[in-house]
Amino acid sequence: MTLPKTQTIEVFVENKKLHNLKILHLSDLHITKKSTITGVKELVDICNNLQFDLLVITGDIIDTKVKNIKEQLQILNTIKAQVFYISGNHDLVYGLEDLKKELTNFTFMDNKCKEIIYKNEIIYLAGLPDRFSKFFGIKRDEKIIKDYLKNEPSIFISHQPKDYKIATKSSSCLFLCGHTHGGQIFPFHYLVRLVQPFLAGLIYKEKTAIYVNRGLGTWGVDFRYKAPSEITILKLIAKSVK
Repeated sequence: MTLPKTQTIEVFVENKKLHNLKILHLSDLHITKKSTITGVKELVDICNNLQFDLLVITGDIIDTKVKNIKEQLQILNTIKAQVFYISGNHDLVYGLEDLKKELTNFTFMDNKCKEIIYKNEIIYLAGLPDRFSKFFGIKRDEKIIKDYLKNEPSIFISHQPKDYKIATKSSSCLFLCGHTHGGQIFPFHYLVRLVQPFLAGLIYKEKTAIYVNRGLGTWGVDFRYKAPSEITILKLIAKSVK
């Protein structure tokens, strides 16, 4: 896991209650036995020295059995912020229940809805399990999530960009996801675009701002080309006050 410089991106949203909210968005850490203790500590130090309001991890924290990386995960637990996370397909494959037991300092958001207070206002946050969860006997409670996201202002988190329609149909202000790695190695970008609606970055659809994070880790081969990893702070700007 090679750590990039942190970037800040302004995201225009429909609801003024979200104005100036800063979200640290991480995704696809893919922690393995080869992930060094030093590397995870560096990531935690970066997070602990940044200014933001909440931290979201949109899946694929692990890429090996939890028993192989317990020390790395315990270090991850030392992030001094409120961390919300959802499952990715790799988390499901390698042991989501074991991951949840280790991440004692994080808030698990699969099929969950939360109210977050920001500047004395309520923000509604909801998350869904990865789309592969059905193969692991886990139901995705889409109706409950869709109904909850109709509250204003709401933020939706899920692993794959394919879930963006849940956000747009609910008029959610913001949808955060990952999974694609931005294609990871060009020209595989084109293959990813055959199966996902978006590759990376900021997209606006109807009343929803969508951000697809390229992630921190790699999958298959430990190499990236024309798809750099990212640590991103999303600064939300209300359109009515921009």
